[in-house]
Amino acid sequence: MNEIERVHEQIRRAFEGPAWSGPSVLEALDGVTAAQAAKRPIPDAHSIWEIALHIGTWENAVRRRALGEKVNVSDEENFPTITDTSAKAWEAAIARIKAGHQELRKVVEAFDPMRIDEPLVPGGSTAYVQFHGAAQHDLYHAGQIAVLRKG
Repeated sequence: MNEIERVHEQIRRAFEGPAWSGPSVLEALDGVTAAQAAKRPIPDAHSIWEIALHIGTWENAVRRRALGEKVNVSDEENFPTITDTSAKAWEAAIARIKAGHQELRKVVEAFDPMRIDEPLVPGGSTAYVQFHGAAQHDLYHAGQIAVLRKG
């Protein structure tokens, strides 16, 4: 197994599970309702919904960078404002995040293993750092979601 295959598996496990460190993103989101996702049990902290969209934003940024695009995420893209908190909107958000994750995995899976130590874009981080960073980012936020579910 080459490094791309290994990192691809780590990205999958961080998002879908099983993750070694705790819940994966989907495990943490399993059974979360729109009302729970929109709730702010910790004042001034992000909601589960905002965190879920944030995960999707950064997985998309890594995917786009792997395709050679220089990506700068705006504040609004980083933590999008939630205007519709209906069950239908929550289901659509989860579907988009899942689809975006699959797109990231396709790009990583097809990535040339010989380029793992090269920057994805000039002046940027290497593929190794970006891909592992995506998995680490997912797990960090899955832990936050797990804590917010208790609130």
